This record gives sequence, C-alpha cells and structure tokens, in this order.
Amino acid sequence: MIPRRAKSWLTASLALCLLAGGLWITLGYDRSTSSELPVLAPESGKPQAKAAAPAPPESVQSPTAEVYSNRVVEYHMDVKLTDGNLLQGTQTITWTHPGKKTVNELYFHMYPNAFSSADSTFMKESGGKLRGDVMPANGYGSMKIMDMQTEEGLSLLHRMQYVQPDDGNIKDKTLIKVRLPKPVKGGESITIRTKFEVTLPKIFARMGKTDDFVMAGQWFPKLSAYEPAGRRGRTTEGWNLHQYHGNSEFYADFGIYSVRIRVPETYKVAATGFPTQQAALKNGEKIYQFYADDVHDFAWAASPDFVYAEEPFSAPNVPGVRIKLYLDPAHQDLKERYLFAAKAALSNYSKWFGPYPYATLSIVVPPKTANGAGGMEYPTLITAFGADDSTPGYDLERTVVHEIGHQYFYGMVASNEFEEAWLDEGFTSYAEDKLMEQEYGLIPNLPVQSGLITSPAPLTQPSWKFDSQNQYASNVYTRGKLVLLGIEQQVGAKKMERILSTYVKKYRFKHPSTADFQKVVEQVTATSWADYFDQYIYNNGMADFAVERIQVAPLQKDGKTLYESAVTIAKKGSDYPDIPIRIAFEDGHTLTKQWDGKDDRITFKLTYTSPVSWAMTDPLYDIVLENRHMNNFLRAGLDEQTKSRWSMSAAKFIEAIFGGLSW
Repeated sequence: MIPRRAKSWLTASLALCLLAGGLWITLGYDRSTSSELPVLAPESGKPQAKAAAPAPPESVQSPTAEVYSNRVVEYHMDVKLTDGNLLQGTQTITWTHPGKKTVNELYFHMYPNAFSSADSTFMKESGGKLRGDVMPANGYGSMKIMDMQTEEGLSLLHRMQYVQPDDGNIKDKTLIKVRLPKPVKGGESITIRTKFEVTLPKIFARMGKTDDFVMAGQWFPKLSAYEPAGRRGRTTEGWNLHQYHGNSEFYADFGIYSVRIRVPETYKVAATGFPTQQAALKNGEKIYQFYADDVHDFAWAASPDFVYAEEPFSAPNVPGVRIKLYLDPAHQDLKERYLFAAKAALSNYSKWFGPYPYATLSIVVPPKTANGAGGMEYPTLITAFGADDSTPGYDLERTVVHEIGHQYFYGMVASNEFEEAWLDEGFTSYAEDKLMEQEYGLIPNLPVQSGLITSPAPLTQPSWKFDSQNQYASNVYTRGKLVLLGIEQQVGAKKMERILSTYVKKYRFKHPSTADFQKVVEQVTATSWADYFDQYIYNNGMADFAVERIQVAPLQKDGKTLYESAVTIAKKGSDYPDIPIRIAFEDGHTLTKQWDGKDDRITFKLTYTSPVSWAMTDPLYDIVLENRHMNNFLRAGLDEQTKSRWSMSAAKFIEAIFGGLSW
C-alpha cells in the first residue's frame, strides 16, 4: 500500500531551502533538482486524454497449465451482496499440509472483526485512523462464522476459539483456532466447508461500503500461513500467527481461488484473476464467476457506476495481459493516463524483475467518498486513490506505479508483511521512484525525505512494534528505500539491477526473508555486507558526519604569513564509505577531500596563504542515509557559545517542521 501524505512535501522543501539557501549562495552552487510536486512536474510526461470510446465487453479467459507456486490452499467460494452491506458466503477450502509434523488445528484470519468495536487490537493501535482517513461514526462491521464442517459433515463450531498470540487482547477476534477431529500428517489434505456472513463497515482501512461502492478486501475466513522448516530461516515448522494490527498488512500461502460473486443486476464487479464466463442475469442478480491461481489472496470491488475500459498489452517479458479499468465517473476522461502508467509499470518492472505471469491486471478507481479503500494492492488488482479531483497531479501515476510494483514484492515474492514489511514497501518504493524518474522526470528530494526520519527503527521488527503509524511509514517505506539506494551507491546502478533481478527471480513464489536478500547481495557482489545490514537494517542506524572543529593559526615562513588550519570531521552515526568534504578558504579557493569513514574522526591539516573560511561534509547531499544535515557545515571563527546556540536553534526549527509532517 502507498501511504498518502497528510501534508505536502512543499512545506519541507521550503523549510530546507530557507535553512540552506544562504549556505548554497556561500558555496556558489547552482545545482538544480527536479521536484516531485505535481505543479513542478514536466507536462511532457503526462499523456493527453483522448476522446472516450465505447467500452468493450469484459473478456473471459481460461486457466493455463502453467504452475508457478506450491498451491497449498484451494478455495471455492460463493458470496452474495445483499441489504447493501451484507455479504453472505459459503466456502470450501482444501489445505495440503506443506510440512512434516502432524497438525491438530487450523487457524483462520477473521480480518473484518478488526472493525467490530473500538476494543479490537487494530482500532486500539490505530486510534481509528489510517493514512489520514478516520473510521466513520457508527461504521463498524464484523464477520461471523455461521457453520463449519468437515468433508464428512462433522460440525466444528464447538471447536473454535479466538486467540490473541501478539498482545493477549481478549476482545480481539481477528484470529481463530479450529481444533480438528483428527490430525493431518505432512503431505495430507483436509477439506473444510464453511458458511459465513460479513457486515461490511463503512469504508475505512482498505475495505467496506459507502453509497453504492463496495470494496471487499480481506473479506473471507482466510487460512493462516504454515511455514515449513527453512522458510524465512525457520528451524522448526509451524503456523505463522498474528492478529490484525494497526500497521500490519498481510501474509498467506499461495493457492487457487474459484469465486462466484452475486450482486444486484446493475452492478459491475472487478476482482482478482479473471472471469471464466460472461456475467449472467438471473432473478434480479448479476452472477460472476472468477478464477485465479498462484495467488495468496482474493479481493473484489463492485459498483453500478464503474466506467469500464479494457486493453490488451504485451511487451518483452509481458507475453500478454489484459489491463482492465474500473473508473469512477469523475475520472472517466483520465483513462489514457491510467493506461499509460499501467503499461509503463508492467513493461519496466518485467524488464527489471522478471516476467509478469498473470493474464490480467485490474485497476479500480473508487469514488472520493471511498478514499479509504484506495491506494492498495491485491493479487492482479490494485486500487487508486479516490477520484477527488478531476485534474489530479502526478499522485495519480505515482499511486498506480507503486501499487503495480506490489505485484512483485507483495504478490509474487510474497514477503511476510506482519514481520518484515520493508521487504515489500521499501522495495516497492525504490522501484516506484526509479520508474517515476524515468517515465515522468520526477526526481525525489532525498535529503528532505531522509530528514523526515526522526525516529529510525530496525526494519525487521514486527509492524506493530513501531511506535506510531508515522514511524512505521518513515522506516518501512522511506528508510527501507534509502537502504537500497545506499547499496546502489556503493555497487553502481548496473550491479544493483542485477542484485534485485537475481533476488526476485530466485524467490518468486518462495516467501523470502531479509537474510535471504542479504545472501543475494553478498553472492552478486562477492563481498560481505554484514556490517551494513547489522547497522541499517537489523538495527536503527543512520549516517551522521559532522564538521566538529576548525582551528586556524598564523604561521611565519620566509617572511610571509601563512595559515595552518586543522579541520576535524567526526562520525556520529553509522558507517558509510567515501565521505566527501569540501573546504573553502577566505580567498575563494576550495578543495575537496575524501574520507573512508573507518575511524571515529579525522583531522585534515592544511597550510596555505589564506585561512580556512568554512568546511562541509557531503556538500551535494549524496549520502542518502544521513538524516541530520544541521552539523554538516561549520564556519571558522565561531565561538562555542554562538555555534551551539545557532545549531540548537536551527535544529529545533527543522525538527519541528519535519516532525509536523506525517504520511
């Protein structure tokens, strides 16, 4: 998912400019950078809208014989939308035990119960807020299992128990254990039949209903992931069990989904996978039949107002995919922009990370009243943000590009977003920036973004361990992206492309861990990256290189006055190689030094006809993982009291600006 900025980057950019403007004038630089703000974006990158054409009929397709994943689960579901916000569903699920140990229980995620009351773990942790959206008043929803039976017809209702392995909150009902009447051995299969009902909440946090729009995300009882020994470094196999948290997203095993969806006859439905037959009208209902394989989730959206468009697309590494748009009427004239962004994302990501293996990609544009369902990824289906503006800026393209990136890191690679969210969000944000720069000329303001990381935290900690939504987002999205850029700076763009291509191709449909990614980096570069990963990924490291002291003393030599200057540079944060240092003298002469950063500090001693005027570390702000730029610059001759007072005041000001910005 992409977090929607609650406040504009413009504030941060202006603050940085105000603080650094005088410095840039002093340095004499005229370094122009492109902004990522829509108003400053090049219009040449934005395709012009074309006249609307009649919508084609939605294509139907058939499953192929190719198998990409281990297909641990198989879901057959039938769901009916009734009474506006009620889903009545049946489910037949077959689970094939992928491990070796005997299993005596199954676990199901009951995600809609996150919205059942203010006492759920999700609501308590989020405070009823997510990405600037607020839980609507009296907008609660829930899930209830009406019946659950074995294939032989034995009821399991009395064998159910809600469990709370993460926080012990007995009022949280998002994870349920079902004790089995007989054990399942490794390699064996079990089939369970379930009847369930979901009262959809008012649109909030990825799912719900508003007016006539429905977003059914995480809408069915979903089996938890079972991890065999060896997956993600596990030494012993077992269930991966977590509740639905304020920051967490999702993790599940791959499988097959065959889903019949029944809606009022005026509705159109977008869903994971593809329809296997044309929608049929019967008794006032429209009946859809969808199929998807080698996916780990199934989502759908419905509305009578969708403006439908479909185009076939193929490119190198994209053998053929049907791009389907389900537009809110407010954005029907923006069809070409959505299609252009989708095609650019599919063609480039397939080139960088390997072929897109699915036959469809659906893009749902919710109405502005359903913005809480926007900016989210599901297998073969993404949602844009709500159609709040008829002339949106580049947030439109950025959201589409970001969510399609998730088709790789969330969809195919399928990291555990409960425990290592950065493997999805950080990697997707990295890819998003690359594509937005290439296709639209938008260059991210990395010094501002790194400056927003005021509370770095380990990237491998569980999502609910972050102190706040802002800390979660600034770490798993931004710091995760910067960690990848830090690797790229050291190995070069070509080798970084090889690293990511190797990683994605090796672990497609495999659920890798951070340690697996580290192994790929080390294999491709033939170098140990233990120190880098220990500092920046497994811990909360950020770079911080400061000009600590400038000392100048006159020196008489051969009747001439020379000046002996000593410039001390200190490492106050984590390690980083090749730190550039610019030193300027009062006569205008400048020189650049390079420091390997291995020691805690270094002193450069310089003898010259003019005294040192100032010094600065990283003068072009190239060290992407440095988040404290206030101590990069020091002018000679400031007494300690003045220097401390200026530094503290400036630091407090910029921290206040950065701290006030949220995702």
